[in-house]
Amino acid sequence: MQIVEANEVTEALIAAMEKLIPQLSRSNPPPTPEQLQLMVDSDASRLLLALDDDGAILGSLTLVLFRIPTGVRAWIEDVVVDGDARGMGVGDKLNRFALEMARDHGAVSVDLTSRPSREAANRLYQRIGFEQRSTNVYRYDLKKSADE
Repeated sequence: MQIVEANEVTEALIAAMEKLIPQLSRSNPPPTPEQLQLMVDSDASRLLLALDDDGAILGSLTLVLFRIPTGVRAWIEDVVVDGDARGMGVGDKLNRFALEMARDHGAVSVDLTSRPSREAANRLYQRIGFEQRSTNVYRYDLKKSADE
């Protein structure tokens, strides 16, 4: 297995996202080819892919890197491993690759969130060395506020 950064939108990438994203979220559709292109072209996001020995996409992770006045911040978002590939170390390899990439870009920490119901994912993050923070996470729903 190898981890690579997506640098072009291919039919295989589109098909993989159509398979993977529903396994991650029931409320969000897979990205369109145009949205994938925006991600691939973005300076802020890195779409990382786990490939098997035949080049099939087993999982993906998005690393977001951005500069703020206090330094470079890094977030891991939308980690998903295909159900058939779970338990094979795919998530571990994706996360460790992302951590190294974040370090290489000057980040001093990497944040992520994970629902408590994702027990296997939470165990993975703790095993890698992520520590649960005591913080309030707030969300402002722009869609909801626009409907009011």
